[in-house]
Amino acid sequence: MLKRIATLLLICFSTTLLAQVGGETTYQFLNLLSSPRQAALGGRVITTYDHDVTSPFYNPATINFKMHNQLALNYSSYLGGISYGSAAYAYTWDRRVQTLHIGMSYINYGSFDGYDLNGMPTGSFSGNEAALSFGYAYNFPHSDFYVGANLKLITSKLEQYNSFGAAFDVGAMYINEKINFNAALSLRNMGGQITTYADLNEPIPFEVILGLSQKLENVPLRWHLTFENLQKWPIGVSNPARAVTDLDGNQTQEEVGFFNEVLRHTIIGAELFPDRGFNLRLAYNFRRSEELRIEEQRNFSGLSFGVGIKMNKMRFSYTHARYAGASNTNFFGLQIDFNND
Repeated sequence: MLKRIATLLLICFSTTLLAQVGGETTYQFLNLLSSPRQAALGGRVITTYDHDVTSPFYNPATINFKMHNQLALNYSSYLGGISYGSAAYAYTWDRRVQTLHIGMSYINYGSFDGYDLNGMPTGSFSGNEAALSFGYAYNFPHSDFYVGANLKLITSKLEQYNSFGAAFDVGAMYINEKINFNAALSLRNMGGQITTYADLNEPIPFEVILGLSQKLENVPLRWHLTFENLQKWPIGVSNPARAVTDLDGNQTQEEVGFFNEVLRHTIIGAELFPDRGFNLRLAYNFRRSEELRIEEQRNFSGLSFGVGIKMNKMRFSYTHARYAGASNTNFFGLQIDFNND
């Protein structure tokens, strides 16, 4: 058994951690939003240290005793009719220092009609992917530093092709309770495929995230500042559709400047009444806005907003996220508190 575990660890850590983003890796569903709260705050928020049992999907260091015996269920009818969801549960056996977290995320791409090279129908097929994660966090005694790790087991089926993989997340967080300030760093998806689709090994979406947040002293608001995809610079690519043609027919491609590159790594968000039974959330994702905006149209791509309501032992969450004029997404979530007190 120990030899098998050691082999799995070696496979995960020996995979080259390439600086990849969307469209360049497999298992892209690992980067989808884990909950309505995450969606409302722009995604990639890694500094929430509270009851939210879905936050460890992005930073395992957020696993804490406040999540004890909490179960979360989330669902979204994603873009193009794709269904996506997640579930999470946490259990604490030693207050403040030892908490175990288990999570699952899945995506169903729906049904497709298949055709051969001659255009003859071959029947319908489907595609789905899922990941099961086990997380653990530890608070160094008498300190403000927290660390955590996730182990993910990943399965994917696309038509007749199957793949299995494994990955790790590691995270660290600093919490200053005197000024209500949190800072965190998360390294996600360190690993790779164990079995491939068609004898072609593909990288998985490794990502480095830095997050800062603070609850204001005299205003019931917590702001969030997140820097995503720090493993890759530059991240911006010129859009051929935005090329400018002069009177002589010469084309000038779009230029992505330094300031624009910085913004594409940035997400800003805020949560009003973060400690109350009713929350309002709002965020702006600059990269999503820049990549999905349409010239000479105002469609508010990158904007997301949501609400959270607590009723007895249950918390309901809803978020609407703007992607493009043709398609936007709604997220629904329920968290249940199974504690007796």
